[in-house]
Amino acid sequence: MLRVIIINGPNLNLLGRREPEIYGEDTFEDFMIHLKGKFVEDDVTLEYFQSNHEGHLLDKLHEVGFDYDGIILNAGALTHTSIAIADAIAGIETPVIEVHISNVHKREAFRHHSYVSPVAEGVIVGFGLRGYELAVAYFL
Repeated sequence: MLRVIIINGPNLNLLGRREPEIYGEDTFEDFMIHLKGKFVEDDVTLEYFQSNHEGHLLDKLHEVGFDYDGIILNAGALTHTSIAIADAIAGIETPVIEVHISNVHKREAFRHHSYVSPVAEGVIVGFGLRGYELAVAYFL
């Protein structure tokens, strides 16, 4: 059985309500029901964690970073500011796929830089929530 966790950072708890023209109208909880159903025959266990607090994200990366088969991380705005998250990823063994719902390269200039990308296995941007599906498929 493949164990994969999706870790979402700040403000991603507002999906479905926050800037639907950028992020869509689906909540992440509703999307997780779809996602789990899509991979049920592949023997994948999908878990989900979201926090608006950097320290909680670090703690979760440390907790799962040696036992899981994959981590899908959307660190939200912390992608562009957190050296601590980059250091946590560099210090764990579980591969991390960085995902962004919007195409960050079509947005404000400060979103073009990622501290996560250099330590991630790969990066998926701009495919909406489908980016998470692509990341799960990579781990398969």
